[in-house]
Amino acid sequence: MKTKPIFFLLYSSFLISGLFYSCSRQIDPADENTVFRYNEAANISSLDPAFARDQATLWGTHQLFDGLLQLNDQLDLLPCIAHSWEVSDDGLTYRFFLRSDVKFHDNPCFQNGEGRRVTAHDFVYSFSRIKDPATASAGAWVFNYTASDQPFLAPDDSTLIVRLANPFPPFPGLLTMPYCSVIPHEAISFFGTGFREHPVGTGPFQLGYWKEGVKLVLTRNPDYFEWEDGKKLPFLDAVSITFLADKQAAFLQFVQGKLDFMSGIDPSYKDEVLTRNGLLNPKYSNRFRMISQPYLNTEYLGILVDTSIQQVRETPLKSRLIRQAINYAFDRKKMILYLRNNIGTPGIFGMIPPGMPGFDSSRIYFDYNPDLARKLISEAGYSGSAEMPPVTLVSTPDYLDICKYIQHQVAEIGIELEIDVSPPAAMREMKAMAKLPFFRASWIADYPDAENYLSLFYSPNFSPRGPNYTHYSNKEFDKLFEQSMAIQEAPSRFETYRKMEQVMMKEAPVVILYYDQVLRFVRNNVYGLEGNPMNLLTLKRVYKEKDYR
Repeated sequence: MKTKPIFFLLYSSFLISGLFYSCSRQIDPADENTVFRYNEAANISSLDPAFARDQATLWGTHQLFDGLLQLNDQLDLLPCIAHSWEVSDDGLTYRFFLRSDVKFHDNPCFQNGEGRRVTAHDFVYSFSRIKDPATASAGAWVFNYTASDQPFLAPDDSTLIVRLANPFPPFPGLLTMPYCSVIPHEAISFFGTGFREHPVGTGPFQLGYWKEGVKLVLTRNPDYFEWEDGKKLPFLDAVSITFLADKQAAFLQFVQGKLDFMSGIDPSYKDEVLTRNGLLNPKYSNRFRMISQPYLNTEYLGILVDTSIQQVRETPLKSRLIRQAINYAFDRKKMILYLRNNIGTPGIFGMIPPGMPGFDSSRIYFDYNPDLARKLISEAGYSGSAEMPPVTLVSTPDYLDICKYIQHQVAEIGIELEIDVSPPAAMREMKAMAKLPFFRASWIADYPDAENYLSLFYSPNFSPRGPNYTHYSNKEFDKLFEQSMAIQEAPSRFETYRKMEQVMMKEAPVVILYYDQVLRFVRNNVYGLEGNPMNLLTLKRVYKEKDYR
């Protein structure tokens, strides 16, 4: 790929002479105290935020671009390029007021190569580009809620108006997604499709060097607009990302101090790093620390409950009592302890996971109770000589251990569970087309509102046109869902969400397995990096002290 000559020379000098120049400062990479290093095994295919649909791309673009709003580690909605905003009483019109000190990165696409000020017209352009089918952005759905006629308006440089077709209170949270980043029209005109490798944004870092599949270097943006404690962000001079596909090799580099950060934990070294109870192995505590907190990912078993489908009418799972019995039949706490080293929270609370605003920890829906499970099976008519036909669970290979654990536990209450292992792509297709009566699934939140999870049970969202893969339908649930969309005040909306979840969980169209956790491993000389339930990687407040190795 071609890059600006200054960046190529900068990177070459880093390799050859051992001196890295960033923001007019000379840095000795021997200790690399101002360079943050991590590995991305999944690679990055594009640095265009229009295509930031996977974690690897999302993390990269998150350092390069900004939007109107942002989230903190508690998922509170905060200003970013918009310093404030307001919503009309009918919930249809959002008015954002922009800062006047935000500039795009310096780039040849601009006159004299100097980045210009961001205006509301840039957001109109950026949002319209995402919505345009010709862009083919995976994030086009974000603007499905906007009005069909003039959804984005800029009455002046500092005011942006977004018009919705119907009220949707979670909408501001959607605007924190990388898809909604602001980009300059000059860069698209100048680079065309090459914008993917020549990103121009307003973020705390800018592109320094990128050799795809090998190394990506992001350098400090000296004109970044955010400050903290009287200091200009970001604190780091550079971010260095490698692309080792071998997770074991990347782990060894982290242990040796060649990387500053590692996300998640691979089964190949899980037992080396963690104790049985999910704590950091004490032998590593002098080198790095572990950060753990809830992750907005609910792992579950889905049950097709649409009795208009022949496959559903032929399975015992058509009975609510049998679905409830499966929920009571296995010990989730032991499953988490022995199969996941206590990484995660047992799925006893409902579909909405811990960490999500509106999560209700006061109500336990299904806990381990084999005696009650047997009673429910009997009430369903399967007792004595009336044997229950086998039930087939479809899963991908990576969850086979959990499925076998459930298979063993439900056998003890008289349910014969057969496991069908399917490739992920084939399973996704069959699930979308409502061809799987019983399947393993997961749902990761795209934005910080519980509507994200409850929409999986709204009847107009039947798959394949929506994410309701269980084809659950309940008039009371649908009515509450529609009412919630007219409630702007979060506490009142959360109360309606809880009522919806109670209605749905009573019918048991899902078997919640567990709620995932974010696991991050950070070297002891790295500060300002914490976890968050969305698993965002925010580096603008990170800094390093001299490594004492």
